[in-house]
Amino acid sequence: MLFELREFVLFNVFVLAMLVLDLGVFHRKAHEVKVGEALLWTCVWIIMALLFAGGIYLWRGHEDGLSFITGYLIEKSLSVDNIFVFILIFSFFRVDPEWQHKVLFWGILGALVMRAIFIFAGIALIQTFHWIIYFFGAFLVYTGIKMSFHRETEIHPEKNPVLRVFRRLFPVTEDYRGGKFFIRENARTLVTPLFIVLLFIETTDIVFAVDSIPAIIAITRDPFIVYTSNIFAILGLRALYFALAGTMKLFRFLHYGLSFILAFIGGKMLVSGIYEVPVTAALAVVAAALAVSVTASLIVPKGKEA
Repeated sequence: MLFELREFVLFNVFVLAMLVLDLGVFHRKAHEVKVGEALLWTCVWIIMALLFAGGIYLWRGHEDGLSFITGYLIEKSLSVDNIFVFILIFSFFRVDPEWQHKVLFWGILGALVMRAIFIFAGIALIQTFHWIIYFFGAFLVYTGIKMSFHRETEIHPEKNPVLRVFRRLFPVTEDYRGGKFFIRENARTLVTPLFIVLLFIETTDIVFAVDSIPAIIAITRDPFIVYTSNIFAILGLRALYFALAGTMKLFRFLHYGLSFILAFIGGKMLVSGIYEVPVTAALAVVAAALAVSVTASLIVPKGKEA
């Protein structure tokens, strides 16, 4: 138990150090993140995740190393949906590109905390009530099927309960005030629309966590593997957003691949009492689904979807 606690502490110290380095050094001055910079950081985070996977492979063995890679690949692929929503949110609220990185930084910092709560709560539920794994499996199958029939995502701020309550309790400025979340004016504290955007991103991430956490728990119930693979995927999400934001429409078949992955992982959970799908097989299926959907998006001409 003490050894596991030390693992979590060391990993979280590493994460905090990287976040401080990111915001305090590389993005100390707010600026619009260009595609080249975003691609560089995307590669950095992927390489770090692979190095971490190699360390787990050497330290914990073959099974845990493959579980981390599979979990990371699932979380990374599902995070594409987050990118679609980020694009819509920033477009709807007309957020200046200069301040988008700051919003995503604090949004993802909050997501790290929420994901940790979801992960440990989910694992505790399964360990206490084993039957709930079948509920999670059925939910993922349903979500995967539903995703395959719903291609468009819409943003409805007026329907977000958190924002509705927040606007009633706090005064909000009419316009943006640079990159500030709060300002002092006439002896009172006002909230800027930029903070409203941050709240919207945080609450929508909770919805995505409901899908992604059960998916990774289906691969392994080791808290350290589930937590670290999820966190690595989240940490690289900002860079991936800026790298892909302008090209997301090219991957028009990707949502079919993601829906298949969710349905497959759900099916894996449903049959877990009869047959345990090997991690290597799960990794191969996830990788193949992503490769086929991306390749089809690039080579099939528009108008041939049907």
